[in-house]
Amino acid sequence: MEELIAQLKEMGFTEYEAKAYTALVQQSHVSAYQVSKNSGIPRARIYDILNILVEKGIVLKEETAEQTTYAAMPVSVFLQQMQQRWQSNFTSMSAQLEKLEEKVQEAEHKVVMLKGKEAIINYCQSLLKKAKKKVILSMWEDMYDALREDLQEVPQHVQVHGITLYVEEHLASIDRHRATHYTRKTSTPHWFILSVDGQEMIYGHAPSNQEMAFITNDPVHIYLLEDYVWHDVLINRLVKRDDMELEDWIAKERKAFFLE
Repeated sequence: MEELIAQLKEMGFTEYEAKAYTALVQQSHVSAYQVSKNSGIPRARIYDILNILVEKGIVLKEETAEQTTYAAMPVSVFLQQMQQRWQSNFTSMSAQLEKLEEKVQEAEHKVVMLKGKEAIINYCQSLLKKAKKKVILSMWEDMYDALREDLQEVPQHVQVHGITLYVEEHLASIDRHRATHYTRKTSTPHWFILSVDGQEMIYGHAPSNQEMAFITNDPVHIYLLEDYVWHDVLINRLVKRDDMELEDWIAKERKAFFLE
């Protein structure tokens, strides 16, 4: 019985209310005095408690010329009421909490750590599925190969720009990083950057090197790292050019890269 009383209290009833109702379930159509005796509720409180339960619709009150008696609402009806009340509260609470979370996410710029190879790959995949306008990336071959199918499934209206290292057969819109002494060294860490719509980004070492990455919606982080990718792309394109009309060409290329 103590467990049942505790459960009813969790549903919003006071201890006296729970004791009065369970007493009436066991013996209905009795006087307030009898409810007090069966439940252990002081007689000075029993009338107030029973009136509250009547107002809540879970106790029936019958008044005659001789006496007033009380009866519990059938358990099946009571449980249905509790279920409906719980469902209504749960739905309302869910909606309100989700709105609060959205407001916090809109207002709060953060950088959080993500660990584990599978978690990192899964987050990148989910990020690519969100893309509506543009994807900017910088990746070595190990990370690109892990996301190759997901990148190929990005909708055609979403432009994918960036640069890769030692990747065979990548998307035509992505630049290939030139081979250098630094990139050829086996000790050089493989990093990656993946940014979607300028709103969310994940970056860090490729999971094959170190199973740790960082997620951010902070505009400063996103701007700086997207600009880093752009400058890497720019340098690689400049190396291929030998004309002198660089300023106009750089401005045009930047607009195309950032979809400005």
